[in-house]
Amino acid sequence: MTETVFDRIRESCAAVAAAATHVIIDDDRIVELASHLVDEGLLDRPLDDPGQTRIGSEETATAFVLALDAINFGSGYFPHLQKRPGLSGYHTIAASLRDLVADTGRLTTERLAAWTVDDAAAAFDQLLDGGPAHELMELFTRAWHDLAEFVDRVGGGSFVATVAAAEGRGARLLELLAEMPFYRDVHLHPVAGEVLLYKRAQITVQDLSVAFQRTGPGHFEDRAELTMFADNLVPHVLRIAGVLQFDDELLAHIEAGDDIPVGSPPEIEIRACGLHAVESLRAALAAGGDHITAGDLDNVLWNLGAEPRYKATPRHRTRCVFY
Repeated sequence: MTETVFDRIRESCAAVAAAATHVIIDDDRIVELASHLVDEGLLDRPLDDPGQTRIGSEETATAFVLALDAINFGSGYFPHLQKRPGLSGYHTIAASLRDLVADTGRLTTERLAAWTVDDAAAAFDQLLDGGPAHELMELFTRAWHDLAEFVDRVGGGSFVATVAAAEGRGARLLELLAEMPFYRDVHLHPVAGEVLLYKRAQITVQDLSVAFQRTGPGHFEDRAELTMFADNLVPHVLRIAGVLQFDDELLAHIEAGDDIPVGSPPEIEIRACGLHAVESLRAALAAGGDHITAGDLDNVLWNLGAEPRYKATPRHRTRCVFY
C-alpha cells in the first residue's frame, strides 16, 4: 500500500515522541483517560463548533469553512484579542465571521482579494493600535488574499469546485492547501528530523466533513485517516490529564506567559507528542470496543478544554500561523 501524507505525519510525530527531551508521554495515564472518557459519556457529548455547522447554500457553506480555516490560527495572540462576552478567541472569530456572512452575503474570491486590515478590524471588532491583535488582523488579511488567489486558480473562483479538485480525498485537499504558505505546517526537530503536522489543512477536511454530513463537499473517502489537529489546547488537556508531562523549564515559561517560539524543540514536542498520544488514546479506546477516528477524538478533547478546570491553568502560547 502506498504511504500517505497521514502515514508520514504519524511516523514523524512518533519519531519526535521517541526522541523528546522536553515532553514525555505517560502510557498509564492514557488508559486512565480512555476509561474516563467512556465512563463520563464524553465521547457522545454534543460538540460546539461553529466551523462545523452548515450555513446557507453549498457554495456559501464551503466558502465559509475554507475562509474560517484559512484564519483558524492565532491562539498565541488570543490573550491580547478583544473577545465577545463569554467566548474564547476562536469562537469570537468564528461567530464574527458567521455574522459577516449572515449580514452581507456569501464570501467570494473578489471580496477576499479586496479585503483590507481595516476590514478585518471592523469585522472582528479589534483595535489597530500596533499591538498583537493588530498584527493578527494583518495576518488574517494576508491569509485571505492567499485563499482568493488559490480558489481562483484551482477552482475558477468556486469554493465547491476547489474542494472537488481533491476528488474526494482528504490527502489530496491537504496537498492542495499546502500550496499556500500559511498551511505549510512542517518543522525540523534537531533529533527526529522533519516533522509534518498540517493542523489547519487537516481540520479543513474535518470541518467540511461534519458540516456537510460526509456528503458533497464533505465526502472524503480517507476521512478516517486524519490525525489529531495539533494545536495548543488538546496538548493542554492531555497535560492536565497527566498524559503529557513537561520539563520544569518549559512549565516555567508557560506559567510566565512567555511565547514558545514556533519551530523550537519544545514547541514541536508539545504538538507532536500530543498527536502521538492521541493515537495511543484512540487505540486504547478501540481495545475497549469504542471506535472513534483521531479527528473526532480531537474534537472531543478540544471541546473538553473549554471547561473551567482546563482554563484555570495556563497553556502554551506560540504566535504563528499554524494554530
